[in-house]
Amino acid sequence: MLPYWGLYLESLGFKPAQIGELMALIMATKIISPNVWGWIADHTGKPMAIVRLGSLAAAVAFSGTLITVTDGFGHSFLWLAVVMTVFSFFWNASLPQFEATTFSHLGDQTHRYSSIRLWGSIGFILAVTVLGFIFEAVGIGALPAILLTLMVGIWLMSLLVPERESAVVSSHLPLRDVLRRPEVIALLVVCFLMQASHGPYYTFYSIYLEDHGYSRTLIGWLWALGVIAEVLVFMFMHRLVPRFGLRNIFLASLLCAALRWALIGLYVDSLPIMIFAQTLHAASFGIYHAVSIQLIHQYFTGRNQGRGQALYSSLSFGAGGAVGSLYSGYMWSSAGPLATYFLAAIIAVAAFLVAWRSVRIDA
Repeated sequence: MLPYWGLYLESLGFKPAQIGELMALIMATKIISPNVWGWIADHTGKPMAIVRLGSLAAAVAFSGTLITVTDGFGHSFLWLAVVMTVFSFFWNASLPQFEATTFSHLGDQTHRYSSIRLWGSIGFILAVTVLGFIFEAVGIGALPAILLTLMVGIWLMSLLVPERESAVVSSHLPLRDVLRRPEVIALLVVCFLMQASHGPYYTFYSIYLEDHGYSRTLIGWLWALGVIAEVLVFMFMHRLVPRFGLRNIFLASLLCAALRWALIGLYVDSLPIMIFAQTLHAASFGIYHAVSIQLIHQYFTGRNQGRGQALYSSLSFGAGGAVGSLYSGYMWSSAGPLATYFLAAIIAVAAFLVAWRSVRIDA
């Protein structure tokens, strides 16, 4: 969705600020939705039931994008805003609970998380590359129908995953006690800042490239390249950690994010530099996410598993993503793409400083 949704909104005639606001709505529901559904999952012990319900309801809600509603100025901003808010409220219920379910099935083999997570990356690679060719041929208007088909597929696959409750440990702590720990607070702040720094990338990267003469097929390949790099790092994480240490590679991933945004802002017309910048996705998302999700699993134990994953999702992808979409939407037209990407780089540096100062990792 993210690589092409901005292009689709632009094709409907929406301006950069409106695109930023619509993208922010998708992110903003992650502030509330995962916590609501996480609380329900932790109290019922049925996270897969939440995944199934969320997937189905999200598909039903998203079907509203196939209905054309106009106002006096073209496609209705209000209609699309309502549809995307309802859709994302249910859509954002699923992923944190599926992460918790994955760790429950892994048991004491949590180090295998990356080798499972990489299949989501492979799916993303196939989607963005194939869709790039499709949109060159038939246009971006086909996007909603394709996304709806994929959502129905997700719901059907969720029916095949068995339920498994998280193990309740004897040393279970109240959630408020976990949230008082300095390293937990620091990690959540870092996650918020990192996703905020991704705002211009997720909202305007495709538009930025197309404005500079890149074809939609090439844009798809560049998105795919970033995730290919992510897959490779997931495959080799078990070798990187013993050699360099979890804390060191975590800090390096934050600096790589800052470098990546600066390169995209400065050298958009250079394909070799754009290719290099996309390989940094291995660090700015791959390593960062793998370390973060593992730390969340360690910090939030027992009945806090679901809510821990929900907090990670809501504060990073939710609050951070919403802030990132909003500032990039407002800055894109007023200050320009270069200034927008430079601000993203500064935010990533701030995340590094917080992590360097306060995040302590044993491994």
